[in-house]
Amino acid sequence: MKEGHSQIPLCAECTNDSKIFCALSLAEKAQLSQNKGSNFYKKGQNIFYQGNYSHGLYCIYSGKVKLSKLGEDGKEQVVRFAGSGDILGYRALLSNEPYQATATAMEDCYVCHLAKENCMSLIEKNSDLSLNIIKQLTKDLRNAELHLINLAQKTVRERISESILHIHETFGFEEDGKTINVSLSRAEIADIAGTTTETAIRTLSQLNQDGIIQLVGKSIVVPDIQKLAKEASAFT
Repeated sequence: MKEGHSQIPLCAECTNDSKIFCALSLAEKAQLSQNKGSNFYKKGQNIFYQGNYSHGLYCIYSGKVKLSKLGEDGKEQVVRFAGSGDILGYRALLSNEPYQATATAMEDCYVCHLAKENCMSLIEKNSDLSLNIIKQLTKDLRNAELHLINLAQKTVRERISESILHIHETFGFEEDGKTINVSLSRAEIADIAGTTTETAIRTLSQLNQDGIIQLVGKSIVVPDIQKLAKEASAFT
């Protein structure tokens, strides 16, 4: 797991745009780097598991990660995605409760593991860092509330469109400015939209026929992001 260790710089030299750690001084970033683990995960490997306890924060240096939960029936449910600069495991760290989801590499990833003691010390001392984490937790709560409302009040077509927008917000476009920069299975899109795989396939096909998106294998091309946003915002 340690291969690629030399690929990851110290926190003070990292150029990733982290909205959480931007509040830290160079000295504090140096403290954050103490006892830092720099791990390489191949596509499909788990970074942490639902039910395990946290020993620190994970920060994605490069690559894409999905977080999924196992339901009582044993079915996997994708709950969100994360990319470069995003942190993982902050709720489990702060609550001292087990992880509520499993994090899995969607492609080869380099991920930092930041020691719990260093993170908690900086959170206690740096009010701006604490505020950034509170903002992230608030955003998570808002998204969860919106998801519940959408499940009850939006059509499947609207939810699928909104899910594609959310995926774009997380990963952006490729260099062509139209192809979403991640390949997802229809089942993963269905999970995010809260529908069945069969319904997601049918709805994606309809959006494709209507020219809202273009399906190229597992890739999704969005010719006009505003048209897609209009499809997603009938309720909002």
